[in-house]
Amino acid sequence: MCRCSPGSRARARSNPYVPNEAEIVRRVQESGTIFTLYLRITDPIAHAAYSYNPGQFNMLYLYGIGEVPISIVSDPEHEDLLVHTINRVGRVTRGLEQLREGQRLGIRGPFGRGWPLRAAEGQDVVMVSGGLGCAPVVSVINHMIRRRERFGHFTIVQKVKRVDEFIWPERYERWQKVPDTTVLVAATEGSANWRWQVSGKIKVLDDVLVRSERTIAMLCGPGGFMGSAAEHLIGKGVPAESIYLSTERNMQCAVGHCGHCQFGPTFICKDGPIYPYPSLRSLLGVEGF
Repeated sequence: MCRCSPGSRARARSNPYVPNEAEIVRRVQESGTIFTLYLRITDPIAHAAYSYNPGQFNMLYLYGIGEVPISIVSDPEHEDLLVHTINRVGRVTRGLEQLREGQRLGIRGPFGRGWPLRAAEGQDVVMVSGGLGCAPVVSVINHMIRRRERFGHFTIVQKVKRVDEFIWPERYERWQKVPDTTVLVAATEGSANWRWQVSGKIKVLDDVLVRSERTIAMLCGPGGFMGSAAEHLIGKGVPAESIYLSTERNMQCAVGHCGHCQFGPTFICKDGPIYPYPSLRSLLGVEGF
């Protein structure tokens, strides 16, 4: 039993190093290696006080194993639970994959800077994700779909290597039916039942129609993919300063102290993960960054 005073417990909750306890309310297996956890912070006061912006991330903590940074894919204004879609790629994510509904884990956050949603209002928006990078953009896509009247033409682009990496076909089908919205999906390797494009590299971006300089682009995926996509969009008329990238690195503290996520002169955990493209343009092609 904790013998600390209510005041010390409140201080602990405000300490960015101390995780809140969260319960898994729902679990969905999206594919062979990808799963989604729907979480509720067990302290009702902490849960009610928790707020975030699309594009931010949490540190999910599994006792005895470690922590991992995971993007928040829920919409802060429309969903009561914190939703995280996770790809099983390492020790911590393998441990998280074993958890089931009713079990608990630790959660710290939110951390980082989110997408520039206010700057996007009144502009055409191009959302580009590559590989399994689609999860971090789901929250911002839902944000814009639910507030469709605030934005101009909305183009959603998803590029995967293999068909089985395309984990949410029903969402893209639904988004395709939204007025003034274009959905483009392509795989490097197709299949018999694949109804979208089959193309290599970023050829799918050839079909993006840039109608005005008042266009903002948001990109997520591997660094090389984002760099190529950004340059392609600049060639089509999107201003470089209107392109934003979501970046990933190994994170430990999430508050800029440990240095694990240093990216050039910045730290992704506090200066990112969303960056304007010009600030990263010279780094993306440098080995080691």
